Amino acid sequence: MNLVFFDIECASVYKTSAKICAFGYVVCDEKFNIIEKEDILINPKGAFHLTDSKGEHGLVLPYKYADFKKYPDFRAVYPRIKSLLEDKNNIIAGHATYNDVNYLNLETRRFSLPSFCFEFSDTQLLYMSMTGGYSRQYGLEYITRELGVDFTPHRAADDAYATMRVAEAMCRAKECDFIGLERSLNLTRGKIDNYSIEKPRTAGYSQYAESRRAAKEERSRARRDFYVYLSRKKRRQEGRLKGKIFNFARCIEDDLAVSLPYLDKIYEAGGEYTQKLAQCNVYAAPQGDSSTRTRSALAKEGLYIVTMEELEDILSE
Repeated sequence: MNLVFFDIECASVYKTSAKICAFGYVVCDEKFNIIEKEDILINPKGAFHLTDSKGEHGLVLPYKYADFKKYPDFRAVYPRIKSLLEDKNNIIAGHATYNDVNYLNLETRRFSLPSFCFEFSDTQLLYMSMTGGYSRQYGLEYITRELGVDFTPHRAADDAYATMRVAEAMCRAKECDFIGLERSLNLTRGKIDNYSIEKPRTAGYSQYAESRRAAKEERSRARRDFYVYLSRKKRRQEGRLKGKIFNFARCIEDDLAVSLPYLDKIYEAGGEYTQKLAQCNVYAAPQGDSSTRTRSALAKEGLYIVTMEELEDILSE
């Protein structure tokens, strides 16, 4: 059984298209001895429009873009790539592999080619599960730094090689082979078949995702209850807080045990509460809060911003 680590670079990526310009791969045995390493360069049949994962900053690939016109397009290399990835003697893996599998999927649709059909693992997911760091998507450069692996970013074959070394380092830490690493972290491989893709998953990540889903649902419920309660409040005509229009950081709104009594005190003293930051003149947030709403409040001129302690003082006068 061999391991195949692959990486893809694209001239451009959009929601419904990904014009592949390089397919890099490394084939190694179960002890990570390299059997084959290659960059397959591909004419993307389109212009280069390179952005980062957020679609913002331009990336620079370590290739001469003009040279790509000399190479065959995806249709010519498709049989070779398909044979490599669908070989039952190969275990297929990558870094954030779902993205690269999706690029392959989009290209097969673009050129009306048969769907790929293979299972795949993911070193990014394995790393997150091994370290318990589920709150962010770790880039290959970050992981290689942490594990002491050197490589040239965005050269497909070198990315594939670095991914292999990351897998090797994790296996060494766990004192097991790659299949043992997957088993120890309860990984279920992803799969592509008939143009449909299932993401790989681990038990740890599934639990994390479920807890996030439950927390989000609870926040949504609290937010709804907060605004329903607010809609029933009526401002007194007079009071020491007359003319004061409050707005809170989201985390305060979502804590109903805190926020609802605050609303009572505001309205009892003749003040008001608004859902819109632009309409308030008093904004309350915990010390050190860096939420989007609080950052917007800090940038707003003339807005009186108070901490929780200061808000307590205002409402207790």
